[in-house]
Amino acid sequence: MQHSHTPQDRPARPGQMSWSGWGDPSRATPLPGPAAALLETAFGPSAGHAPVPLDSVRLPSRRLAGPARAALVNVVGQAHVSEAPEARIRHTRGKSTTDLLRMRAGDADDAPDAVIEPADHEEVLGVLRACEEHGIAVVPFGGGTSVVGGLAPRREGWRGVVALDLRRLDRLVALDAISRVATLGAGLTGPAAEALLRDRGFTLGHFPQSFEYATIGGFAATRSSGQASAGYGRFDGMVQGLRVATPRGSLTLGTAPASAAGPDLRQLVLGSEGAFGVITEVTVRVRPVPDTCIYETWRVASFAEGIDVVRDLAQGGALPTVLRLSDEAETALSLASPDSLGTPARGGCSIVVGYEGAADQVAKARDAASARLASRGALPEGEEGGRAWERGRFQAPYLRDRLLDAGVFVETLETAAFWSRISEVYAGVRRALVAHLGVDRADPGDSQDGEDDGDRWGGGDRGGRAPVLVLCHVSHVYETGASLYFTVAAKPGDHPLERWREAKAAATEAMLEHGATITHHHAVGRDHRDWLAEEVGDLGVEVLRAVKATLDPRGILNPGVLVP
Repeated sequence: MQHSHTPQDRPARPGQMSWSGWGDPSRATPLPGPAAALLETAFGPSAGHAPVPLDSVRLPSRRLAGPARAALVNVVGQAHVSEAPEARIRHTRGKSTTDLLRMRAGDADDAPDAVIEPADHEEVLGVLRACEEHGIAVVPFGGGTSVVGGLAPRREGWRGVVALDLRRLDRLVALDAISRVATLGAGLTGPAAEALLRDRGFTLGHFPQSFEYATIGGFAATRSSGQASAGYGRFDGMVQGLRVATPRGSLTLGTAPASAAGPDLRQLVLGSEGAFGVITEVTVRVRPVPDTCIYETWRVASFAEGIDVVRDLAQGGALPTVLRLSDEAETALSLASPDSLGTPARGGCSIVVGYEGAADQVAKARDAASARLASRGALPEGEEGGRAWERGRFQAPYLRDRLLDAGVFVETLETAAFWSRISEVYAGVRRALVAHLGVDRADPGDSQDGEDDGDRWGGGDRGGRAPVLVLCHVSHVYETGASLYFTVAAKPGDHPLERWREAKAAATEAMLEHGATITHHHAVGRDHRDWLAEEVGDLGVEVLRAVKATLDPRGILNPGVLVP
């Protein structure tokens, strides 16, 4: 094992994320002209408003008692315990639309009482021991990118709540180039981890939409899935080992590439969202940096036809590195390329196909996949659309913020199902969302006269119901099934948070009714927690509670998250 302890193994972190939106505020560019015009046509004149000033955000009074604070300072040092208002605000909740709407209105009522920044695994253990002793709830905090309430703990019954920010756990701990495994600190962001690995000729190949700010520990704790999952796999499939701090002590899991030594305890931690322990190090499989990357687009006549095409690739041994299928509405809006949003597109459905690897491997994979695509009637469109997707693949969250500025509510949800159920899941979730949010502007059949709906993006009010757009794409594929990722845009109207909760509840029920999972890669958090028993059963929930009771007897870790 090659160990690393040089300054180059701790890269600079990205700039601070916006406290009231996504990402770097300097990259929050205005909506493109065509997009702004489309929004006004679909939803009427802009009625948005800017977030309140940072110094106007409402914070609860600090509840961290002197002895508890002293105990935490004793572990990490005075400089790494902050009760400053801005630090507390920046560690409040995650980045779902409902989170942001509350923050933009100045509501930080569930902010932590303090932000703690441990330096290493031993300090994390010390923080957990101190918090257990003093009755303080602990929220492990990586990039703060949760969109399912994973950073909003239950506060009742605690003497305080602290955010455990892992940013100082940011080293490349070790690299075994022969075995192609690397041990990474949990606080490394996606770009920082990639920079460290690429300096040594390797890549993780994990690029979710949250990539720029999410962390290695967060990827593991939520079972993240990247945009190149067809070629590199899900993050949980990359994990070879874990180091975990719990109130009861340490877990060190994964000593070989495979084992039959009982159930795989790593699986208890992967997806546990900080409720069972704090991931401090992750050992992952890495691969050589590809010397060739090609992205292109193909087009099919319909989403149903596209599903058959991508299933054929997934099951036929010609799977590319990247594979994404947009439905008719998402294709028409060019949502796969946010910098082209609103630009008129041809009909049908777009498929983004990407290949990464050595030049000869890419050529072989491209030939095989292209032959299968063509045999199923897909039409090649070249690399321009693929390059546009690559340029804009991390821009959608920024776009969401600009739409909020314009008074349009935008949110996402996702699921996965076996191939035989995908079409019914797609239809059922869309029906549930439209039924609770308004008139569907993304449905070509939504016509007043029964003929072709030439103004289907129009913003007219039918029967007093507001317009809504429901868009979808297949984002991750497997031999046995695929995920569906929905984007919803609607006029917020009165009580937007309540309306969305009702709509998402109906969509979740539709997922379960049609045999799908309640979440594919967004995790459970608080938002999906009440449906977990329907997916894993009451006995399954008992198992989760037993694990938590063993590792976290007082329940200080992210209370109310994941476990019903």
